[in-house]
Amino acid sequence: MSYYTEEALQRLMAKLIKLKQERHQVAEQLRSASAMGDLKENAEYHAAKAAQGSLEAKIASLEQELAAAKPLDMQRMDASRISILSKVTVRNQHNGHEATYSIVPSIEADPKQGKISVTSPVARGLLGKQTGQTATIQLPKGELILEVLSISR
Repeated sequence: MSYYTEEALQRLMAKLIKLKQERHQVAEQLRSASAMGDLKENAEYHAAKAAQGSLEAKIASLEQELAAAKPLDMQRMDASRISILSKVTVRNQHNGHEATYSIVPSIEADPKQGKISVTSPVARGLLGKQTGQTATIQLPKGELILEVLSISR
């Protein structure tokens, strides 16, 4: 089971709808290519058949992902502790640099926008912390110590 925000679920549904619309285009390409004659040496037919298989696999995977998806319920989360969907401002204890991160499901991660995956080492180290606490996180480059300055939703 995977947890998603409503926004992420809507994006997944839109992607599924788009893929299902592409299904009709691929089917038409397949019909057109098969009308050209001998299927053994018909490169267009084989390409369309491969595209159809790839598209069906993507659709099946997305349907399976959506079937296992569970929306996150913000009302049931403790706002005083860092959890998924928390927006947290931290201070690096080594250099004094402050940063703000939103902790999001993996599918929504975008480090350029400050959205880090809940499965990332930094997020895992911060989970459960409260304002004023510090998190010591082991990274490949060494130890990172972050002080939690604020938590919001």
